[in-house]
Amino acid sequence: MSASAKSRRPLVVPAPAAPKEEHGRKEEKPRASPERPFLLDFFPLEGPDATRISRFYDRLREGRLSTTRCRKDGALLWPPRTACPRCHTEELEWVDLPESGRIYAFSAVLGGAPLGMESEAPFAVGLVDLDGAPLRLFGRIVGRPWQELAVGARVRVESFDLADGRVFYRFRAED
Repeated sequence: MSASAKSRRPLVVPAPAAPKEEHGRKEEKPRASPERPFLLDFFPLEGPDATRISRFYDRLREGRLSTTRCRKDGALLWPPRTACPRCHTEELEWVDLPESGRIYAFSAVLGGAPLGMESEAPFAVGLVDLDGAPLRLFGRIVGRPWQELAVGARVRVESFDLADGRVFYRFRAED
């Protein structure tokens, strides 16, 4: 067998170990929504045991969209980070982002929606320039049919609850 044929062999990955038992209790791992396999779950795990940016989700639950800013070089980071990609410090602070912006670009999801959102198609997603912040965020746009949206239209950020208790953000078209 040639060396190149050997390198194309499929990688065999062992099955994950069973959860540890401690004093009669199984160790619980954070799980994705029961309706969606973890790797296909569109929304991230949010607790402090699953991510170092759990404060982002705590703030969303309070109705505040926020991110991190580097205390050393002042870089505003999106998505929120645990370390600055410029200077590599972990000295970051949480800052609130503006609640409104304008649609920079948008598209309609007519089919092929992410798992768990198939019944909601068609819906709009887009890029939004936040007022007064040098950030362009991607997200779902709700509040009117995609055919009535326009580049430059005003939107507001809102948080929303998922059926399994998690939270995420989206944009709502203003009248």
